[in-house]
Amino acid sequence: MSTSKPKAPVLAGLDIGSTKVSFVIGTVNPDGKIEVAGVGRAPNTGIRQGVVVNIEATTESIKKAKEEAELMSGYSISEVWVGVAGTHISSFDSKGMVAIKNREVTASEIDRVIEAAKAVAVPADRTVLHVLPREFKVDGQDGITDPIGMSGIRLEANVHIVTGSQSAINNSVKCVEKAGLKIAGLVLGQLASATAVISNDEKNLGVCVVDMGGGACNALYFVNGSVAHSSTIPVGGQHFTHDVAVGLRTPQFAAESLKIKHGCAMASMVNENETIEVEGVGGRKSRVIPRKDLADVIEARAEETLNLIANDIRMSGVMPMLGSGIVLTGGGSQLDGLVEMGEFIFDIPVRRGSPREIGGLTDVVKSGEFSGAVGLLLYALGQKKRFASFEPTTRSQYW
Repeated sequence: MSTSKPKAPVLAGLDIGSTKVSFVIGTVNPDGKIEVAGVGRAPNTGIRQGVVVNIEATTESIKKAKEEAELMSGYSISEVWVGVAGTHISSFDSKGMVAIKNREVTASEIDRVIEAAKAVAVPADRTVLHVLPREFKVDGQDGITDPIGMSGIRLEANVHIVTGSQSAINNSVKCVEKAGLKIAGLVLGQLASATAVISNDEKNLGVCVVDMGGGACNALYFVNGSVAHSSTIPVGGQHFTHDVAVGLRTPQFAAESLKIKHGCAMASMVNENETIEVEGVGGRKSRVIPRKDLADVIEARAEETLNLIANDIRMSGVMPMLGSGIVLTGGGSQLDGLVEMGEFIFDIPVRRGSPREIGGLTDVVKSGEFSGAVGLLLYALGQKKRFASFEPTTRSQYW
């Protein structure tokens, strides 16, 4: 293991999911792009819908994934960016206003106006994860995204504040620290995924990113280039696996591999004559069944999941502003036929999202299941660039 300080800055991202932990190590090349240097993954049983239910198991998974990534990259990692997601996350809008000193907006004014917007009563058991500016106004002129250098007397900010449960976050932090790592920053999981898979054009047109994980689907809505809403739908890949296990009477691990190898969300896309071998439960003989039977089981759950997402989009109130539609990412989005079914259910464009604008081991992380971990690297890089260009002001997590 190389202990010498690498010349390029090294960043690490840790995505702690309900079914697996992903650990990605990347370096920043001279052009300011992320080069993926190492990837580690380990199965995890210690998380349920984004909340730690077993500290020991989660810590072990983090250690395993970290060691694997360190071996592959040759770097030794001490601090890491961690994704936080799950049903305990909630978000709301807030406003702030300050007077502009010297009649010109500087970075310190932006800090002050965001501090003012942050000064809302957040319950004691909640932690603020992000304060994401939606727009600024200078003397009532709205629609400003970057007011630095503008002249005026009054600066206002509309911000979106994302909070998480203090205890849920503390437990995640405890697992990471027990695995021997310092936390460089906590990032909303679906914000990290979105950073990896969508372009600025899509953000400006309006888009909903759905990170389909093992335990839940986490959604994030962008309108006019900034985050407008976030939500969690408590159905994920594990529910599909469970349905297959029950429907085809097969053990969980066999159901998982059947889903991955032969699963399809639309039975009409499956050839009538195709057959698959299904393992029996409790030592019973395996049997051969039509692949269509598997697709029938998965189709019912896929339809229900996509309808829950569609309902969430309707409830969010931003449906008319989603000009570039929906992007599905995460491990669950890899299922065949899901995009086709999505177009039918949502009636707006749907595509699969996988990490973009990265170099290095791209073939290893090009699937949606790594979008969270890779997104953490991209987010960390964005923060480093932002704070390198700013005066050294308060390092809270803006943007």
